[in-house]
Amino acid sequence: MVNTFEQLEEQIKGCKKCKLCNNRNNIVLDDGNRNAKVMFIGEGPGADEDAQGKPFVGKAGKLMNQAFKGIGIKREDVYITNIVKCRPPMNRNPEKDEADACLDYLRAQVLLVKPKIIVLLGNVALKTILGSEYGITNTRGKWMEKKDILYLPTFHPAALLRDETKKIYFWNDLKELKKRMENL
Repeated sequence: MVNTFEQLEEQIKGCKKCKLCNNRNNIVLDDGNRNAKVMFIGEGPGADEDAQGKPFVGKAGKLMNQAFKGIGIKREDVYITNIVKCRPPMNRNPEKDEADACLDYLRAQVLLVKPKIIVLLGNVALKTILGSEYGITNTRGKWMEKKDILYLPTFHPAALLRDETKKIYFWNDLKELKKRMENL
C-alpha cells in the first residue's frame, strides 16, 4: 500500500516487473496537479518524456498544450500520467504484460489523486482501463461512469499528428470536458 507520491516514485524507480526497465533513462510518473479533479492517462512515454522524466513534453504534448490553451484548460490544473512509466522501444504501444505490470502504480495514482474525471487518451488507455471490448473510434466522446469516476475516451494527441482529420474530434471532446470541469 502506497500512501504518498514519494513512496510511489521510490517503488517505480526500483521496478523490474517488465523488460521496459532495461532501457529507461528516467521513470515518467506524472505532471500537473496531484490534487486535480481531472486526470489524463496516455499510453507510455516517448523519447522526450524518457529524457525529461515528464509525460507529454514531446510533439504530442505540445499539441495537447495548444488544445488546452485554446479551450481554456490549464495544464497545471490537471493531472497527467501514462499506463506504463517507462518508454517502450521505438515508441511502440505497450504490450499487455507491460501494461499489466504497471497497473498497480496507476491504481495508486488514482487513489492518491482522487479524480472525478479521467480522460483516456487513445486505444491503449481505453482498453487497459475499461476493457478490451472497447475501441477508441467507436467510444471516443462518450462519457462512461465506473466506480464513481466519469471517463471520457478520446484520441491520443499522437494520433492527431498522424491524421489531422481527428483534431476536430479531440477539440470537441476537450470542449465537452471543459463544460463538465466548470461544474465540478
